[in-house]
Amino acid sequence: MIRVVLADDQAVVRAGFRMFLELAGDVEVVGEAASGPEAVALARAHRPDVVCMDVRMPGGNGLVATREITGLDDPVPAVLVVTTFDLDDYVFGALEAGASGFVLKDTHPDDLVDAVRRLTRGDGLIDRTVTRRVIAEFARRRPAPDTAPDGGVAPLTPRETEIVRMLARGLSNAEIAEELVVETSTVKSHLGRAMAKIGTRDRLQTVVWAYRTGVAAPDPD
Repeated sequence: MIRVVLADDQAVVRAGFRMFLELAGDVEVVGEAASGPEAVALARAHRPDVVCMDVRMPGGNGLVATREITGLDDPVPAVLVVTTFDLDDYVFGALEAGASGFVLKDTHPDDLVDAVRRLTRGDGLIDRTVTRRVIAEFARRRPAPDTAPDGGVAPLTPRETEIVRMLARGLSNAEIAEELVVETSTVKSHLGRAMAKIGTRDRLQTVVWAYRTGVAAPDPD
């Protein structure tokens, strides 16, 4: 069973998410939190696979909670940001704090279940309707060269670098494989080695790393 903690200040929202997730048959909601500190406490106590986090909650900042949860010792829960806001400082702050993905609150229940399953497998994601806009915004917010890592921290091979750059453009493994004329399994292997070198847990955090370090750059207008 996939173990999930729900963090949202509205009880009716938590009840709806619990119903949708537990109807899937392979998901168990092990705790509900109405604030960031409660979410952190539940994550420490239950060590769920995924925490569905509302980043705007009274009585505790969801951004701080996300950073604390993703900083726990192994096994580290994945944080799925579930919000009504698709592009704002709260969402970007959560992703930069280590969240593995986000979906909008009006997403279809099946997509919410799929998101939880994907994060459990280590596949970070962003809602399909905003993927490219989020990537573009990360590119715009990329740190200046003098604040980025020196590039020697995680020496990637030329092929690994190429694949990470394509991932940062929003391409799937299958799309990368098609463009490079290789097998999808080959792309997955290269990406896995790259993620191990740079210390990222999932695809989304790999994109964040790529733009922060300058490995990936925004497409020219």
